[in-house]
Amino acid sequence: MIVTKDFPFTPANSSRTLHIYLPDDYYQSQEAYPCMYYFDGQNLFFDYEASFGTSWGLKDFLDVWPKKMIVVGIECSHQGNQRLAEYSPYSFFEEPFGQIEAYGKETLNWLVSELKPYIDQKFRTYPFREATGIAGSSMGGLMAAYAGIAFNNYFSKMACLSSALSFNFEELMTDLSKQELNADSRFYLSVGQLEAQANQNQLDPFQTPAVKRNLSLEAALQAKGAQTYFYLQEYGQHNEASWQEQNQRYLEFLWF
Repeated sequence: MIVTKDFPFTPANSSRTLHIYLPDDYYQSQEAYPCMYYFDGQNLFFDYEASFGTSWGLKDFLDVWPKKMIVVGIECSHQGNQRLAEYSPYSFFEEPFGQIEAYGKETLNWLVSELKPYIDQKFRTYPFREATGIAGSSMGGLMAAYAGIAFNNYFSKMACLSSALSFNFEELMTDLSKQELNADSRFYLSVGQLEAQANQNQLDPFQTPAVKRNLSLEAALQAKGAQTYFYLQEYGQHNEASWQEQNQRYLEFLWF
């Protein structure tokens, strides 16, 4: 079942809609569950809610997947370039967006200090980091990677699909070099073949900037002791249909 709720979003003095997945028998049991937080929560469950008309189909998948969990999808801002600011840990300048004054670090501080305590109090979660994951795509994938690095004491499982690494890659790698990661940390990294080759004159995907960045990030994470899984999705594109196809792959790596 899906529960929706508006929740105060203090970094922007506004609110964000939460799209919360609960196992169908949640109210008939006393069981506690692991919990995953997703960025762009409007795109997770239903096509009619998704920004571009196609969702990740995550409800249908979780309804039949053997491991039960709670999913908290955090809807993004729909105002101008505010999503870029909200989902970037670092400020940057990029055409055609211009200067983006980022507050992604504040977004994650809000998540762990305000949203997560509320979810843990309101719903029957296992609140400890070993049972808590975070996921996203594009800018959300960047945020999931950063969360696993800078907030590793809160999250042990990170799904980073088609992460927007080009804007802030050097800053992310610098922060990673300064951090210690728990040995049980798991990072799933993916890139679609077609998205990697876009504007690259059909270059071998493993020679494209997108794949090279992900492989460099993977190597640095492994050097810190984390477990990783890199997936180059054949014919994968930068869209929800491609990310939907990865639900089983990343969830099984993270949780089994």
